[in-house]
Amino acid sequence: MAKSINPLLVKENKHRLKAVPFDKIKTEHFLPAFEAALKDASAAIDAIKNSRAKATFENTILAMDEAEEQVDYIAGVYFNLLSAESDNEFKALAQKISPMLAEFGSKISTDPKIFARVKAIYDKEVAGKPEPKLPSDLSDREYLKKAERYRIIERTYTSFIRNGALLPEAEKAKLTEIDMELSKLSPKFSDNILNATNSFELHLTDKKDVEGIPASALAAAEFAAKKKGKDGGWLFNLQPSSLIPVLTYAKNRDIRKKIQRAYAARAYKDKFDNQELIKQILDLRYKRARLLGFKTHADYVLRERMAGSAKAVTNFLDKIYQVAYPAAKKELAEIKAFAKETDGLARIMPWDSAYYSNKLKEQRYAYDPEELRPWFKLENVIEGLFTVANKLYGIQLKQVHDVPVYHKDVQTWEVYDGKNYMGLLYIDLFPRETKRGGAWMTTFQGQGLYSDGMRRPHVMIVGSLTPSTDKEPSLLRLDEARTIFHEFGHALHALLSDCHYKGVSGARVLWDFVELPSQIMENWLLEKEALKLFAKHYKTGKPLPAKLLDKVIAAKNFQAGMANINQLRYANLDLRWHSLNPSRIKDVTEFENNAIEPFRLMPKVSGTLISTSFAHIFAGGYSAGYYSYKWAEALEADAWSAFEEGGIFNQELGNSFRRNILARGNSFHPMQLFVAFRGRKPDPDALLKREGLL
Repeated sequence: MAKSINPLLVKENKHRLKAVPFDKIKTEHFLPAFEAALKDASAAIDAIKNSRAKATFENTILAMDEAEEQVDYIAGVYFNLLSAESDNEFKALAQKISPMLAEFGSKISTDPKIFARVKAIYDKEVAGKPEPKLPSDLSDREYLKKAERYRIIERTYTSFIRNGALLPEAEKAKLTEIDMELSKLSPKFSDNILNATNSFELHLTDKKDVEGIPASALAAAEFAAKKKGKDGGWLFNLQPSSLIPVLTYAKNRDIRKKIQRAYAARAYKDKFDNQELIKQILDLRYKRARLLGFKTHADYVLRERMAGSAKAVTNFLDKIYQVAYPAAKKELAEIKAFAKETDGLARIMPWDSAYYSNKLKEQRYAYDPEELRPWFKLENVIEGLFTVANKLYGIQLKQVHDVPVYHKDVQTWEVYDGKNYMGLLYIDLFPRETKRGGAWMTTFQGQGLYSDGMRRPHVMIVGSLTPSTDKEPSLLRLDEARTIFHEFGHALHALLSDCHYKGVSGARVLWDFVELPSQIMENWLLEKEALKLFAKHYKTGKPLPAKLLDKVIAAKNFQAGMANINQLRYANLDLRWHSLNPSRIKDVTEFENNAIEPFRLMPKVSGTLISTSFAHIFAGGYSAGYYSYKWAEALEADAWSAFEEGGIFNQELGNSFRRNILARGNSFHPMQLFVAFRGRKPDPDALLKREGLL
């Protein structure tokens, strides 16, 4: 296919924002686009490495970045669509494309000539020189640019070493082979989860089976049944917007059991079983780490995190465990006593937890979270979120309709700071069978220097929230509204980036720092001063009643112990998988059961497993890093306390958070950024204090 007619290869994007031409891109464009772009990139890289000119930052590191620009662009489009909008034909391409990209990357990182040039630059500009300090005067652009340059050189040199530059040739070949194989397994793992999720449907026609489920959830299920051509009744699936109302409200225990077991058994002992993939992924990661001189994959990963080591992570998690586990046991005892008193239930099971927890919360605080839905119409939540961002950071968002999108559900917004254009935001929030579950932020274009000059970011937030029906608009649960705030926090990290080089811009920070901007954003959701801006009844326009809000706030630490233990269970399972020689793992089920036993609150249910659908660590970037959520939450709790002390819309604080954290990306070590904002290092007890556990 000629470059001139392949929209992924057209050099001159005539759209006013240079937005991705989704209206022109087809599945058949991707493979030839990758082949052409990789050929051009390889030729450009060869010219760089064979140059006789003395190696400099500009003619080597920046030149390589420019050489890979087209490949990165096409890869960004492909892999974002792979998660957000892909059929089986599109997914199948990953098994060809991923190894091509892995081989290309490995050839560069293991090339001795290229590494020699990078090392020469590192030795001249970084080695033996102190790391630049974040200045109090952030208007000195030249100093900031030099600091970014230092950081990029140091990061590039370290990346080469961590990707095999110092290995003997035979071991470099092994590393390339491992990387190519891993690149195929992660997409396959993710596909299996999506297929397993889509394969389950629960069609109910008896009113007794749906007793207790809120009218809004029933309306959505009735609408889903109509769309699937069912003859009446209600259709439920394993998407959170469908699953959670059933587990939380259905009086029929058998129905709760059926859907909970199906969710907990995804990709486990079925035709989409991920157990063997887990073993293969772990084995390859371990072999890769050993080749590079590390004892385990966890040791390899954590060397480049704020935590620094598995011991530091374990100590951090253990500190929370010592406080949270006794609290969780007490909370569970309360649920058991309540279930027995209410329904004579002798033994509580996983499909009972949400149901009786909600009933207990309703009794204790006299409110049901479902009551909040009418005040959380999706459009109002988004408008309120934008208003909060305006009050904090002075930015404005304007919806636009001339940007091509990949699905009719996607909306687009331009972001401005006064007259200054800051970036483009895509929002895609409803579930569908061609989209993986969960929520995430991603970018199509990062902020910073490109071959044609400086560019602003193109950012996307994706979710699987309660959709509208033929009878009512999308009305969100509180946790769904929190998800939008969370992902928009990530988006702000990218949109408000103010770096010169894109290699350090936006959310390209150490992994256990990346959740700080997202998690701190969640706090504004339950502040009276923020809620009055947007929490209005979708029919009457009346504000959220103060009494109801008071109840919500009073209940915000309800079962904080159990919530912490749930997160610790995932974090420790991840760490255990990646902290040993996987040849010792004979049985995936047995290993998981042993790993999570200290964190188990509910009885084990046969036929279910966490790991086979644990996409974060086996198909995402969180391997040996799931602890990052709690780590960043601890940072966020302390950072948020500054706003509690100074005012949630304190513009001086908002400006400081923007300038010192959101704008700086990875141009300085994250601890420097945190101290610049907070005036000191983090309070290690801030999180436990906030959640009432200390």
